[in-house]
Amino acid sequence: MELNTVKDAFEHVAKRQKLSSSKSQEVVDQVGHEIEQALAKIEAINDPVSPVDLKSILTELKLKLNTIAPLHQLEGLQKERNINLSKYPKLLEKSFNPDISKAYRNVDFDFHIVNQIVASYFYRQGLFDLGDCLINEAGEPEAIAIRSHFLEMYQTLEALKVKNLEPALNWITANREKLKQNGSTLELKLHQLQFVEIIRKGTKADALSYARTYLAPFASLHMNEFQKLVVCIIWVGKLDSCPHAELMAPTHWEEFTEELTQQFCGLVGQSYQSPFSVAIAAGVEGLPTLLKLANVMAAKRQEWQAMKQLPVPVELGKEFQFHSVFVCPVSRDQGSEENPPMLMPCLHVLCKQSIMKLSKSSSRTFKCPYCPAVVSAAQCRQLYF
Repeated sequence: MELNTVKDAFEHVAKRQKLSSSKSQEVVDQVGHEIEQALAKIEAINDPVSPVDLKSILTELKLKLNTIAPLHQLEGLQKERNINLSKYPKLLEKSFNPDISKAYRNVDFDFHIVNQIVASYFYRQGLFDLGDCLINEAGEPEAIAIRSHFLEMYQTLEALKVKNLEPALNWITANREKLKQNGSTLELKLHQLQFVEIIRKGTKADALSYARTYLAPFASLHMNEFQKLVVCIIWVGKLDSCPHAELMAPTHWEEFTEELTQQFCGLVGQSYQSPFSVAIAAGVEGLPTLLKLANVMAAKRQEWQAMKQLPVPVELGKEFQFHSVFVCPVSRDQGSEENPPMLMPCLHVLCKQSIMKLSKSSSRTFKCPYCPAVVSAAQCRQLYF
């Protein structure tokens, strides 16, 4: 993929730049060291105990600097770095067409939804002033309703960065029943994080008291986790030898933050990932294919923008696949609203247009292409993915 090629090239340039910088610093340090030694000898000239000849010191310094050859080394490093830097822009020009208008398809946008999506993105990032400005200028007052939710989430996540669990506990407590319905164990994980911090910095008595008050209510449903945590109390002061040292890993904070964000967004009816970020990322990944298609179709003097379905697949990563897609095994067409997948009595599935062709527009029965069953169009039922 071209994006991977560009990424690899950038990493190569960055690596060479880092190496060049490191070697340049070594040369400068060498020169500085020799000069400092020479200065120390010059300062000793006035010392009657060990008189030194100034001319011999400077001659010796010159010989050492000529041996180091700093200009020659630095010029070589600079030349090598410039060669790598000059190749990278050429690769960018080759990989990316600055004119992306060819891949643009003129469709009707719901600008109210677009404004709300962009404002929501700003709120997710904690850029509340920008979100408010967009809403005010675009005249989208109804979008302000989501602001308070993201403000609470942002403040909670910022507190977690300094290991302050109080805002998270308050939110979990207020939404305890909803979280239970989702099968979430956030509350247990929160107390686990707090318990581990007590074990790290507190005493055995503090840890035992916390476990009795906050962890004991979870023991009946989560006995295995409870027992591991309680055992850790014995190892206070020598946690490196604890058999359950994995409970102390800092990754638990990251996992808790991610799960809290997922549950927070879910309870307020928002997706975990920003729709704006997903759309931009998917567009960037699919853009090279669309630009190639536009160039090929233009050469053939064909218009691709009016097509209901692209003549080539646009391969996107699994992170952009949110639902199943059905491709008819007979016609090889992808299912759509006009041509939906239809379930036959034999449990095989074809697209509607294929069934209509096989049944001669519903005028007769037909044999399933994959089994001996005889089917009529009236017996087929639409499937929803």
